[in-house]
Amino acid sequence: MLRCGKFHLSLDRPLLMGIVNLTPDSFSGDGLAGNAQNAIAQAQRLIEAGANLLDLGAESSRPGAIPATLDEELERLLHVLDALADCPIPISVDTYKPEVMRAAIDHGASMINDIYAMRRPGAIDAVAAGDCAVCLMHMQGEPLTMQQNPGYVDVVGEVRAFLSERVEALVARGVDRKRIVLDPGFGFGKTLEHNLEMLRCLPEFLVDGLPVLAGISRKSMLGVITGRPVGQRLSASVAAALLAAQRGARILRVHDVAETRDALAVWQALQDFSAC
Repeated sequence: MLRCGKFHLSLDRPLLMGIVNLTPDSFSGDGLAGNAQNAIAQAQRLIEAGANLLDLGAESSRPGAIPATLDEELERLLHVLDALADCPIPISVDTYKPEVMRAAIDHGASMINDIYAMRRPGAIDAVAAGDCAVCLMHMQGEPLTMQQNPGYVDVVGEVRAFLSERVEALVARGVDRKRIVLDPGFGFGKTLEHNLEMLRCLPEFLVDGLPVLAGISRKSMLGVITGRPVGQRLSASVAAALLAAQRGARILRVHDVAETRDALAVWQALQDFSAC
């Protein structure tokens, strides 16, 4: 069970986190540029498609992205959060700025999804006293330069050790383990080979039994494998999500909720049948 603000989410089956990009420069081409009405409509479509959570991002973290200012991020985000106040599923906010974390929680966010894994000064303080969930992601370097020359001796071991250290840092400050989610950070300072090794060894990231989030949807690794541009990676994204679920991921961060839901339904039916 994952404590996620006022929600308590069962992790018996993989959950789908639908992506709502509020940026003007999303890598996947679905950025809504802070248009609140379009974002609300997109959120509703994802809920109707079967999303179990929504992830709102108001600053791009794609490779080479230029950071948004605090005011830009808040302006894009808060109107949408307020409009989704009665949302029937948890809302996650993708941010690394402590000021945005605090504001998002005040405006109803149930999870903070941090690409810096709460390493920024004040980040842990922003979440420690509340009951929101916290997703800790591994990233080598910074979004602006992370894909220029990523290198590891043992990518799985190094990422696992990093996530374990970050978990202990949060627990030491009073954050319940039942609030923590781990994300190995596919595409964040990793080559194709690093990403494939992490996917192959995904069960090794189950640190102390904490749930793993996998975000592979439409990413460049799928483009390298298939040779397809970002707008034509639906099949590859669904396949990657299914492989992640088979290897233990409990939350799948995806653009294409309905298609991923259907693939998971077939897989889960076979799992249930095999257990009979």
